[in-house]
Amino acid sequence: MADQMSSPVPALSAILPTYARADVAFARGDGCWLEATDGSRYLDFGAGIAVCCLGHGHPHLVDALIEQGRKLWHVSNLFRIPQAEELARRLVEASFADYVFFTNSGAEALEGAIKTARKYHAAGGHPERFRLVTFEGAFHGRTLATIAAGGNPKYIEGFGPKVEGFDPVPFGDIEAVMDAITPETAGVLVEPIQGEGGIRVPPASFLRALRALCDERGILLVLDEVQSGMGRTGRLFAHELFGVIPDILATAKGIGGGFPLGAFMTTREAGRGMGVGAHGTTYGGNPLAMACGNAVLDVVLAPGFLDDVALKGLDLKQRLAALQDAHPQIIAEIRGEGMMLGIRTHVPNTEFAVAARAQHMLVIPAGDNVVRLLPPLIAGHDEFAEAIARLGRACQHLEADLPAKGNGSPS
Repeated sequence: MADQMSSPVPALSAILPTYARADVAFARGDGCWLEATDGSRYLDFGAGIAVCCLGHGHPHLVDALIEQGRKLWHVSNLFRIPQAEELARRLVEASFADYVFFTNSGAEALEGAIKTARKYHAAGGHPERFRLVTFEGAFHGRTLATIAAGGNPKYIEGFGPKVEGFDPVPFGDIEAVMDAITPETAGVLVEPIQGEGGIRVPPASFLRALRALCDERGILLVLDEVQSGMGRTGRLFAHELFGVIPDILATAKGIGGGFPLGAFMTTREAGRGMGVGAHGTTYGGNPLAMACGNAVLDVVLAPGFLDDVALKGLDLKQRLAALQDAHPQIIAEIRGEGMMLGIRTHVPNTEFAVAARAQHMLVIPAGDNVVRLLPPLIAGHDEFAEAIARLGRACQHLEADLPAKGNGSPS
């Protein structure tokens, strides 16, 4: 009894149990590496789900945060915020957009983008045009509107009537898009590359056909680049890979390098309805977040940085293809662009992620039985070699279980 009484009892967490969290906690990070509270080190190819684009503890980002933190954190959007004006100017100069609205998250950015698309038509005398064509396998956030836009029953169930105004069709099916457009359609909402859906990359012809169709029907092309933006694919935004220009775009994740920050961006024409009072935010665009966003752009927009990301992404993809050749019973397919890559597996992707974590490497499960590799954009050839070695050992571990289990896992 004395031994039982002296045994440590795990404390019950006061955090709402909406996540099945892995039993590991991290104390600090450096570049592409995380150190757990027990002192063990992990190679981080999840980057906080594509958030820590400059890795952990990047000196320029840390310096910007400390410098601004000593000056001013928050004032509200009732006043001018020079740091926000500077970041917006830089984003506009580097993109298709004329206006930027800053938020705290990707879901908020998508909410703003959806509202902007609807308001555009209302301002033009057509308030009945409020619906958006969306795509199966999409993920746009966890608010009531964005779960409706994503259409995944797992996220919608139990939260009352689904928010009206979203018409899902198969991803990549232009004929289905054409059939879904009605006199109530305001636009098309699409991820250039589906992230949560399994790093699904459509043909360039599909996105170009969407752009032409939107122009033909007088509706807006709205892009969700929350995960694919901010250099992840070797371009500032993934739509540049396809030669397509949107009317409205939502982004987040990497834009703050780990500090909560998002934005939606719009052309002057598409944003015509968003005048004074049309939208608002308490924290969005605060000086502290803006300092981080500007520091990220200092690095990402530096000459040669994005070209280097594209080249490194190709190198990593080739190394993964060789890993697939070495372990065909485990790896079914390599997909993605730049440093937004996916491994579709023959075994359950959650088992693959656990096996990788046992080798002290972090990857992120996604849809379509895929695990995502979203390393910090500063990762290089040394980190890639280490990643392939650890993934190889994970594959060997999974292969050892195949005779006992049989190879009846998802393909």
